[in-house]
Amino acid sequence: MRTRVTDMFGIELPIFAFSHCRDVVAAVSRAGGMGVLGALYFTPEELETELKWIDDHVDGKPYGVDVVMPASYEGADFAAEELVGRLQTMIPEGHRAFVENLLAKHGVPPLSGDAEAGRVLLGWTDATARPQVEVALRHPIALLANALGPPPADVVELAHSHGVKVAALASTPRHALKQVEVGVDVVVAQGTEAGGHTGEISTMVLIPQVVDAVDVPVLAAGGIGNGRQMAAGMALGAEGVWTGSLWLTVEEADTPEMAKRRILEATSRDTVRSRSWTGKPARLLRNEWTEAWESEESPGTLPMPLQFMLVSDALRRIGRSDASELATFPAGQIIGVMNQVRSAKDVVFGLVAEYGEALERLERLTGE
Repeated sequence: MRTRVTDMFGIELPIFAFSHCRDVVAAVSRAGGMGVLGALYFTPEELETELKWIDDHVDGKPYGVDVVMPASYEGADFAAEELVGRLQTMIPEGHRAFVENLLAKHGVPPLSGDAEAGRVLLGWTDATARPQVEVALRHPIALLANALGPPPADVVELAHSHGVKVAALASTPRHALKQVEVGVDVVVAQGTEAGGHTGEISTMVLIPQVVDAVDVPVLAAGGIGNGRQMAAGMALGAEGVWTGSLWLTVEEADTPEMAKRRILEATSRDTVRSRSWTGKPARLLRNEWTEAWESEESPGTLPMPLQFMLVSDALRRIGRSDASELATFPAGQIIGVMNQVRSAKDVVFGLVAEYGEALERLERLTGE
């Protein structure tokens, strides 16, 4: 397969795999696509370790790093050294009490020690994402992606000065145009079916709008889980696909077993767009956590990054307990057809085989 993105990155297949798991990233790149490591949950020191491991296990194949540098968030004008402290004072006590009462209702115990707590901000701001960018650019990455809005122009210039291409996710044509204006090389048109932060426009409607709006290559994202969907995205004008939820259940994934089991059992109706994770709309696995934030008792969610700061330790506590009914995480509607565990390599080759079968089917329709 050859498109502008395969030529741009020197890859065999225009399949991009976003994952927080280094093993998945390396496996997809070795299989001919491009793995993209989500840097959000790592400190700069941890990210250095992860990228060094990928460097040693990717067999010289290209890979990317994804950061979160939101265009707007609370505290954007705070100095980096006072950011966490000032933001903490902006979280109402009523919200803290709501979270504690919800955990108590489900018997979720506290964390065992202070060492387990306190990862409340991570890479949700410009100030906390820039150190991640610095670490990423010290490694031979081929792509730097931004997950929330257009990346800062100086970050795009910095990446380009290192010979690194830049991608950004867009949920509307207007967002795509803003990204091209700052110099982004690839636009990821992400429909509302996708897991994580996503807009309201469906993939089928969004992709041709974005393709018509910009002159850079576009990747189709949102609900891409098999070769037929890949072929549909390419038919709409995309030059590759960006996938995420698809990799949560592969053999290499470090997804907790409880979460993996729930994904394998879920239908496409078991996700919901909710602000209960970060304060911005994100598609999550629907459960009693997301329902609680929509209930009459809920005080309402807080704007980014306050909401994640409020719930980060709670989510860690839930993950270490037996309260599976509260365990939520980003997941797209494609989980409705993810019902078996396969290797990342098999998933890549399956996408390609199904893509070829879809093309043959269309050729038969037009050849008679």
